[in-house]
Amino acid sequence: MTMLQHSLAVIVVIALVFAIAKKCKACTELTLLLAAVGAIIAHLILPMGEDPRSALPFTEIIRHVVEGTFNYFDVCLTFLTATFFMTLYKEAGGVNYMVRQIVGRFYKKRILLLLLLTVVMMVPGAVTGSGATTVLTVGGLVGAVLAAMGVNEDRRVALIFLLAAMSAACPPINLWAMMAAAGANMPFVGFTWPLLILSGVGALVSTFYLTRGVRNTKPVEEVLGNLPEAPAGWNALRAFVPFVVMIVLIMGARIFPAWWPVFGLPMIFMISAGAVLICSPKKVKVMEIAVTTVQNLKELVGIMVVVGILNQTLTLTGARGLISLAVVILPIWLLFAALWLILPVAEGVLQYAVAPLFGVPLIMLFNMLGYNPVVALSCWSVMWPVGDCLPPTAVVGRAAVMEMNYKGNYYKGLVKNALVPMLVILALCTITMIFNKPVGDLLGV
Repeated sequence: MTMLQHSLAVIVVIALVFAIAKKCKACTELTLLLAAVGAIIAHLILPMGEDPRSALPFTEIIRHVVEGTFNYFDVCLTFLTATFFMTLYKEAGGVNYMVRQIVGRFYKKRILLLLLLTVVMMVPGAVTGSGATTVLTVGGLVGAVLAAMGVNEDRRVALIFLLAAMSAACPPINLWAMMAAAGANMPFVGFTWPLLILSGVGALVSTFYLTRGVRNTKPVEEVLGNLPEAPAGWNALRAFVPFVVMIVLIMGARIFPAWWPVFGLPMIFMISAGAVLICSPKKVKVMEIAVTTVQNLKELVGIMVVVGILNQTLTLTGARGLISLAVVILPIWLLFAALWLILPVAEGVLQYAVAPLFGVPLIMLFNMLGYNPVVALSCWSVMWPVGDCLPPTAVVGRAAVMEMNYKGNYYKGLVKNALVPMLVILALCTITMIFNKPVGDLLGV
């Protein structure tokens, strides 16, 4: 057996273990972990041909597993601290205050109201990188406003999903781009404008398509009466200071790199959380919120940890190199024609694992062919979250259904109504991917 055959056999074992685990209804984290374990066992048992490496000792196996768990440690810290910041802001009443102010001031101005509601939906995902966090933080409130505006239930839940998906793609935190860039040893620089334009256009198309023909009929007092009250003492200054602090800390290093102190994103989000505590007019239970945040995110953090182990295992066994080779030898026209379908479907199966698995070899291919890898990866990172309503995982889609207490048919209601905006988003990303070099020159990345 040659090394090529060995790596191919390992990939087959991974696919079989993954399929069997899914058939047994194992969770995504356990499925990926079992696939990694199966790959290690296959690597130890199967002959390696002329490969000079001997069978791995047990201590070396443990080392690779431990290294894999820390591959995305910085991403996990960023995700945890950002979600803690947003949860703290919500529990302090800041989200309630902002939504009530937007409805009270702009309810009669439909276009402005929809634009501001879109911004409210985009912020939590942009800060945390998670569409599910967006749904759980502001989805219920925005859904209540949409219901009062007369948006029917199917369109409403579809819109909440799409806005949550686009918020997860929105900068500064895009976990797909961060994980793929880390796997390719590529600095996470220059992604802000491509991600912002693609996700922003996708969000606006979704909003105005799914609310077409709707007119505000209920009086504003009735709508406000159905929204939760904000704690006394909130005002515009208190509401915006935490986000101003976050933006200043993020942008300061980019505008004044010579003298601005370097803050990591986890520290920036913790400082912003401190600003929430200072600005909040009511006392919040910080430790309780911190524990709840970790408990709510354990599945997603677990996925990122297990993806790191799987990625390390793929590299160890040569399977990652074989996958990269398979991608690199494909005609570029075939990738342009197929990625709009492959990437969302793969996200529905593997979730964040798709970023290192498919993103890394694609980055290397596009870079080798002279395309702009930053713009290309931005396109893929907006395509991936579109698949978060697809089986078997459908994490964000399921979160939207639960948060909105949706009773309709998932596929005939949510997915069918979201289909047209999804296709528009995928088409936009595909066109941008094809012309990524001139787009990169235009945006200066």
